[in-house]
Amino acid sequence: MPNIENIKKYKKIHMIGIGGVSMSGIADILKNWGFTVTGSDLSNSESVQNLLENNIKVTIGHNLEDVANSDVVIYSAAIKQDDPEMVEARRLNIPTIERADFLGDLTRCYKDTICISGTHGKTTTTSMISLCFLEAQKDPSIQVGAFLNALNGNYRVGKSEHFIIEACEYVESFLKFSPKAEIILNIDNDHLDYFKNLDNIKKAFAKYVKLLPDDGLLILNGDDDNCKELPSLTKAKTITYGINNKNTNFFATNITFDDDGFPEFDVYHNNNLFGKFKLSVPGIHNILNALSCIALCTEYDISKEDIKKALIKFTGAHRRFEFKGKINNIASVYDDYAHHPTEIFATAKSLSHKNFNKSWVVFQPHTYSRTKNLLEDFAKVLLNFDNIIILDIYAARETNTYGITSKELVNKIHEFGKEAKYIPDFNECADYIKNNVEENDIVITLGAGTVTQIGPMLVD
Repeated sequence: MPNIENIKKYKKIHMIGIGGVSMSGIADILKNWGFTVTGSDLSNSESVQNLLENNIKVTIGHNLEDVANSDVVIYSAAIKQDDPEMVEARRLNIPTIERADFLGDLTRCYKDTICISGTHGKTTTTSMISLCFLEAQKDPSIQVGAFLNALNGNYRVGKSEHFIIEACEYVESFLKFSPKAEIILNIDNDHLDYFKNLDNIKKAFAKYVKLLPDDGLLILNGDDDNCKELPSLTKAKTITYGINNKNTNFFATNITFDDDGFPEFDVYHNNNLFGKFKLSVPGIHNILNALSCIALCTEYDISKEDIKKALIKFTGAHRRFEFKGKINNIASVYDDYAHHPTEIFATAKSLSHKNFNKSWVVFQPHTYSRTKNLLEDFAKVLLNFDNIIILDIYAARETNTYGITSKELVNKIHEFGKEAKYIPDFNECADYIKNNVEENDIVITLGAGTVTQIGPMLVD
């Protein structure tokens, strides 16, 4: 059982933004450990419903009384300091702790926190590893950034010392954690509203690697040039993996794809054939994710058979190339979370291994800063699709101080010699696709915002 001494001083815990992916998982872990948990959120959701079913009191809107009755208030990063519940907590001198800080406290309750980080692929890899640990009956606690069918949710409360979590680099929140093992999948130009440039992102990952204890474990992508300096920063055992770089501990070769675009490949471990693996998710990038998982699980003495079984069972996390259904029984619709040029390129590449007629992309840019900073990269990568539709930018946490609109992205695509349509209205967008798709076309909705609503409008 994890050691909860360092958080025992709080008996009653109130959580603002409790419906969030990470917050809801924390709430359930705390409830399981015997704490009294209440929370509030601005809107009802699947995760709020799950919390209510687990007898956790959730208020839609604000509940100052629950704040007053609590020993500590935990809030998500999206909550502003002038939020009425935050104001009330300060008025009553009740301590407030930001989500990442509190999750850091939770990581210190476990002897073995396994952190999966990197700019792309965290959710998928965390899911793969979680399934392997479950297959091997290691009874882990898990926090993953999307709904996972095997968990019937996005978290699991286990009794062992293993805590498997996604560790996000945004605002350097992963520096709050205490990892025993780290996977770094890749380091790429993202979250420039915070980091400003790639050099600062690399510095954050350097600090993150230094968090590992000397008897810890570091798993690194040997194909990623931005990762290559990291082993020199720690005494922890380092294991590398790759596809292009065969000078790694684990590498994949003899890669083939079936009609669904699902890969099969041989894995070599220290230059000896380790085994043949098959995935039920498409794309070269998922072979890399699987290699990191195989490397970690082998270090944890999980058998090859259990790893193989878990990987074949993994059909993808929610919103990761997720099949939504068919339009009039002729065209397939997929939904994907990709919101960075590198991720969109990976999705386009996954698509190229499938059999289909023409491809359609409906892209909703995510945040003004990212769209402005990476405008040309977005335009170039979207050229990989036959039909391109662009929605309005999803603001998320930002206001448009950047003077950027989706029309600029459409114009940039035109400059590169390809047609793209700007259709901001979701109904109009769905109608246009329904009226123009042909037999065996593939439609994919892309982005981290509300674009996910369009898939169901197409297949209903």
